[in-house]
Amino acid sequence: METKALIGALSALAHESRLGIFRLLVEQGPEGLPAGEIAARRRLANANASFHLKELAQAGLVKPIPAGRFIYYAANYKTMNDLVDYLTKNCCQGGVCDIACAPVIKRKRK
Repeated sequence: METKALIGALSALAHESRLGIFRLLVEQGPEGLPAGEIAARRRLANANASFHLKELAQAGLVKPIPAGRFIYYAANYKTMNDLVDYLTKNCCQGGVCDIACAPVIKRKRK
């Protein structure tokens, strides 16, 4: 994942409403939800939800799916997996980020 795309994705997720929308869409699955349903479930005004969905789409985290008069949005699992993969490989030194990494982070005493 390129640095610019990584920063864009992390920036998009660094907002409570966008993170909530993204989590909702990840849980929903590949079929996604119509924009109005997303707004209703997240208790957002339609214009506000539209703004946040646009930001998530520009970051590549969600995909708009036109369906007649409606636009469905679905999580882009490839981008999500690329982001998680990048963070795991580059921030956790290839390991699992939990207590198992503690020895890597702590300085050894001589």
